[in-house]
Amino acid sequence: MRPRLRPGAVIRPATTDDWPRIHPFFAAIVEDGETYAYPEGLSSEAARDLWFGGGGAVVVLEEDGEVLGSARMGANRPGRGDHVGTASFMVAEAARGRGVGRRLAEHVVQWHREQGFRGIQFNAVVETNTAAVRLWQDLGFRVVGTVPGAFRSRRHGFVGLHVMYLDLEEEEA
Repeated sequence: MRPRLRPGAVIRPATTDDWPRIHPFFAAIVEDGETYAYPEGLSSEAARDLWFGGGGAVVVLEEDGEVLGSARMGANRPGRGDHVGTASFMVAEAARGRGVGRRLAEHVVQWHREQGFRGIQFNAVVETNTAAVRLWQDLGFRVVGTVPGAFRSRRHGFVGLHVMYLDLEEEEA
């Protein structure tokens, strides 16, 4: 069992100066082919532009100077859909099972609430990523639909993508 996060672990805004510490786990996760539909073989610059692009905010979870994970968050859609947020998460392999994803997820939910979003929608949670599905459900998200065979998993073939939603207004009521 891996040790839990120490109390000194902090979530802070990410900068492009953090990219050299984010990129190794970003690249490994994309190349693994189980959770993200990003193109394989992205250059570091193209990957950085994907992770930091699109507005919103990007954070890192850092413990003793080591970046263990990162999240990006913001509006899911522009214009008339900008009241619903979305987010993406990546956790370094060596840090999994330590509570990094949960801490980042709790931060993201709070950030969306503070920014006045009415809900959070995840557009593409791979159904075979059971740890993520379980975490989101533990935090109150529900599967509102599944697109069958929409993701080409390296290990499982064609699997479904869940659309998951957390109603922030219902949660506060």
